[in-house]
Amino acid sequence: MISIFALCGGYLELGRETMIRDAPPSRWTVPIECFLVTHPRGRLLFDTGLHCETMTNMLGRYGEERARRFGVHSKPGDDIVSQLGRVGLAPSAITHVANSHWHFDHCGGNEFFPEATILVQDREMKAARSPEVLAQGRYRPSAPDYDHPLRYQSVDGEHDVFGDGTVVLKAAPGHTPGHQVLYVNLPETGPVVLSGDLYHYPAERAMGKYPTFEFNVDQTKASRAALETFMTQRKARLWIQHDFTAHAALKKAPDFYK
Repeated sequence: MISIFALCGGYLELGRETMIRDAPPSRWTVPIECFLVTHPRGRLLFDTGLHCETMTNMLGRYGEERARRFGVHSKPGDDIVSQLGRVGLAPSAITHVANSHWHFDHCGGNEFFPEATILVQDREMKAARSPEVLAQGRYRPSAPDYDHPLRYQSVDGEHDVFGDGTVVLKAAPGHTPGHQVLYVNLPETGPVVLSGDLYHYPAERAMGKYPTFEFNVDQTKASRAALETFMTQRKARLWIQHDFTAHAALKKAPDFYK
């Protein structure tokens, strides 16, 4: 049976004005959600959250500028390895990892999955290693988190993870060059889409708002429009991964959705 476990990948504080254009400066703490999808043919982890070192050495790991911009409010246990332990799994039990993108709060735990196939859009992988793209300053991937000798597999556009149409990665560029979301068709809950950072909070969707830090806003607009059409066709619900209200309402591991 296919199921989804909601896992905590930490809590990150950042400027609210970076998330909501024209908002007065203030600080906002958002959850970092990761999801474990179990399938008869394997186990997929969508995003790996913040690295556990962020709780003790944010400055040393990421440098002064990023440590100043972001605060970490994670507690012991708010990391992907500990969260998997809540459902009785070690990292070696994960067959696949998919990063929505390579920002540090979505790929921080990658290094703990050397035995998994890690699925990333080809455009994300190429952009992260392109001096021309990086020089623009609009895409800032997190090399300490993704740049390890892991079993990375690039995908191009839509990718059916287990070959039966129930767990499908879909390209949704704009937030980063190769951002992707995950569609999961659960037998009882019904179809859901895990947002990555295509959306960060519900008003973005309702009012057409965009953060200040998109790589390409026009691409984000096109990706959102395509996904909204897809979700309407499939009658799928959207789970927004940084939405604090939605996070509070989700069942947490070891409970799950089926």
